[in-house]
Amino acid sequence: MSELREAKPKQTVAARRALLVYRHALATRVTHWINVLCVAVLLLSGLQIFNAHPALYWGQAGADPEKAVLEMGADASASEAPTGFVRLGAHRFNTTGFLGISRAADGEMIERGFPAWATLPSWRDLALGRRWHFFFAWIFVANLLAYFAAGLANGHLWRDLLPSFKELRPKALLRDAVDHLKLRFASGERPRRYNPLQKLAYLAVVLVLLPAMVLTGLAMSPGIDAAFPWLPGAFGGRQSARTIHFISASLILFFIAVHLAMVLLAGPWNELRAMITGRFAISKEAVDEQP
Repeated sequence: MSELREAKPKQTVAARRALLVYRHALATRVTHWINVLCVAVLLLSGLQIFNAHPALYWGQAGADPEKAVLEMGADASASEAPTGFVRLGAHRFNTTGFLGISRAADGEMIERGFPAWATLPSWRDLALGRRWHFFFAWIFVANLLAYFAAGLANGHLWRDLLPSFKELRPKALLRDAVDHLKLRFASGERPRRYNPLQKLAYLAVVLVLLPAMVLTGLAMSPGIDAAFPWLPGAFGGRQSARTIHFISASLILFFIAVHLAMVLLAGPWNELRAMITGRFAISKEAVDEQP
């Protein structure tokens, strides 16, 4: 009983040391979670579409595997059992069991670019994959427009995402990069604001990767091409647009992986609460020490 009586004041002191501050506006939180749903469906259904012809080209090249800059497939000539491979330019990699050839639910090895668990739907159905992809693509575009409109109205875009000249100095960026590599996370008042690398990463996604994905997706649509024939040419042709679309999606997936890793390492409950309720816990002592 004495141990319990002694533990209670310690918990009270610890609670008093944490101060909840308002970090994310409602519009930011709502559009964030809609983006989570849309991006997940778009990535999975996009791989279903890619599997219909698992190769990428550049320029005006036709669908000739010999001219592909990236190709996934199966090769039965190398051995008795087919082998899966990925060819990137002149380099060829054996990827049996994952890319090119993967194991189906019944245990059978089947030829397909990406495995069944990475596509939506999991079975081969290009038409259904395209319906999922196009439906959520328009929701995604509408949500991005809402995010930009809200960000301009409440100042989120220029106040929270634009780095200052001081933050862009090489010394500041290098210090921030070293902190990330050593997993030294911000404390006190600093978590109220994004750090320089966060700002640059978010700006790259919001201003470069997402617009590139949307525009290249439109450039591959025959209906949009008929209305805006200059759009595919702006990317060097429909095949180049498809390649840029794939690269942009891959970079966004890499960004998401790093983002989730940082959330887990920095404290998932605090980060998740901030994106659900808008409130983020910081050290009260650090606030009290501010002049």
